[in-house]
Amino acid sequence: MDKEEEEVRWVGELIRKEVSDWDNEVMASARFKAFSGQRSDWEPRYFFWRDLIINLARHLRLFIIRPSQVKNIWFNRGGLAPLCLDHVLIEMYNAGDILHSSDLVDPTSGRLSQVFKRVVYLVGLSRSSSSVDFTEDHLILSTLLKEKAFEVVKILSDNYWTSSCIITMKKFQELCGGSKEAYAVLSHLSASGKAKYLLINKKGSIEGVKISLTPGAVSDTMSLDYNVLHLTWTAEKLQQQLYVIDQRYERSRKLALASLRSGNKIIARRHASVLKLSSQSRGKCTALLNRVEEVLRVIDDTESSKEVSEAIQIGARAIKENKISLEEVQVCLQELDESIKSQKQIENVLAAGRGGMDAEDIEDEFKKLELEVGSPVSKHGVGETEATETAPDSLINAFSNLSFTDGADTALQSVVMQASMESTRTNISSDLELEA
Repeated sequence: MDKEEEEVRWVGELIRKEVSDWDNEVMASARFKAFSGQRSDWEPRYFFWRDLIINLARHLRLFIIRPSQVKNIWFNRGGLAPLCLDHVLIEMYNAGDILHSSDLVDPTSGRLSQVFKRVVYLVGLSRSSSSVDFTEDHLILSTLLKEKAFEVVKILSDNYWTSSCIITMKKFQELCGGSKEAYAVLSHLSASGKAKYLLINKKGSIEGVKISLTPGAVSDTMSLDYNVLHLTWTAEKLQQQLYVIDQRYERSRKLALASLRSGNKIIARRHASVLKLSSQSRGKCTALLNRVEEVLRVIDDTESSKEVSEAIQIGARAIKENKISLEEVQVCLQELDESIKSQKQIENVLAAGRGGMDAEDIEDEFKKLELEVGSPVSKHGVGETEATETAPDSLINAFSNLSFTDGADTALQSVVMQASMESTRTNISSDLELEA
């Protein structure tokens, strides 16, 4: 059963729960007829279809619908679609129950532009059903849009203790269910003063959203907000890198265990060298992620434990005077990308029977693998070829250069000092020498 057939079956079950006499031919014939006569003659049928569309969309967790989907999938009965459905959608649009994307306030525009768009919408100057294509356009159910916006704010409120929060656009889209959905929700929140769009536009744009978690409007954006967005984005990128490293580690581990079980210890040792390199890269990436998250935690604690104005002043002084530049973060993330690529290259080289890491390091990984499969440790030597490890030190060095002014949180300063101590260690080269 394909996706469309599954949707037809599921929607059919929901309709029959909502409308007990849905399969009654006499009732169906009356409901599917086109509207005619005075409004009082067809208004009850209009309310029937309007409420059914909204209730079905709510059950399906949708607030953006396509008219073709509604007619040809939801309400299709043996190839017949309701003749009145286009009229129903037009009436819903005129009543404000349905919005078109052109009706939405652009959340990326300035405040004055948003106010003007809102005024035009309220007085109805831009709402003309004749300009809307009800056969192709995506239409937004305004009631369900408001419910979705409330749901997103509720989820964030449950995870943040502050009066507002800043998240990346990627995270916001995940909460909303997609890019179209996120645009609509952000438009609604911006129009009601509950959210502001943030953009760091340098080498590669970083988009984010500042959302009020209280009944009041969101506060004006400050320089601290952009720095928090920058750090949050960095943390998410590092988490993605950790996921990739873990995936490669698990793949190499399975291959190594399979080689051991088949008695091929030479191949197992080759995979063990990849495991060792993955572990080293993961350690560096985890250490950096912990420091970024610690800085974010200190900022959140400061905002929740002090007056907002004081927290902004402390955070702004600490980060504005000594902030981590976007360029340094980019260098760090590029090094991590290159580290993962080098692991793939090593796997290919080792699969061809060439190269390796330090014998003692590989033997340690090999012993762990043998313990896992319950076989004795082989005394067979390993070629002594040195390998260096990629080290994403750029952002760590940036942390080490921070020197906060009086009044900055001591916990934040201790994190910086710890990073500074680590940055004095010997830098490890990012090139890996492979021998044939």
